[in-house]
Amino acid sequence: MAEAVRRLDVIDTAPAFMQADADALNARFEGVETLTMLRALFAEGTLGRVAVVSSFGTESAVLLDLVARADRSIPVIFVDTLKMFPETLAYRETLIARLGIENADVVTPNEDTLRAKDETGLRWSYDPDGCCAIRKVEPLARAKAWLDAWISGRKAFQSVTRQNIPRFEVEDGRLKLNPLGDWVKADLDAYFEERNLPRHPREAKGFLSVGCAPCTSPVAPGEDPRAGRWRGWDKTECGIHTDSGGTSQASDLPPGYEPFL
Repeated sequence: MAEAVRRLDVIDTAPAFMQADADALNARFEGVETLTMLRALFAEGTLGRVAVVSSFGTESAVLLDLVARADRSIPVIFVDTLKMFPETLAYRETLIARLGIENADVVTPNEDTLRAKDETGLRWSYDPDGCCAIRKVEPLARAKAWLDAWISGRKAFQSVTRQNIPRFEVEDGRLKLNPLGDWVKADLDAYFEERNLPRHPREAKGFLSVGCAPCTSPVAPGEDPRAGRWRGWDKTECGIHTDSGGTSQASDLPPGYEPFL
């Protein structure tokens, strides 16, 4: 009797979501209140394996509170670049405890990569794109490897590079959800007050957007909320929300290259 032929396992490498899926979700949830939308998505399992990516910055408490109200078990990923303000790390602990977040993850840069490409820790001073690539973009890519979808806190009003943000979009085969894309500053302030949420300690000092300590400065009245990020550089994003991935030709500078020393 012939031996039965074993059926080979097939690894599904197809994208979890297509643009048509994002279009359908945008149509379905058009005009639907944010918390109602999140509760429906989580209850139905529409997003598959999903997590929130949070910088624990000046506006992060709003999205984190909404997600926690919908489902506290949703993972929250924080990329610690090892260049963060101490206040940000403390604020993260405050929000986790205050909101009852049950699954808080931290990812950090690869140690071997740091030794090879940023041994002195000063790459931010001459190659901010390269610094973001190894300290933020690559660690987040590792964290997102198991996800079907991820939730971002981007908002259209934050800068000209973030205008016309849809609620749902597809990026590298994953669904990207921007629940606060159409919120304005007044909406955020009202929510902070309504929910009595703590503010990031740096906000009172003029830091309307907070990233890594070396590349973040206060914002003057009337300036774009993200004007204090990478001030003096032709750079507005860290790379996790752009096609370039935060890289540039300068990212390939040789290890130990320190032109400003």
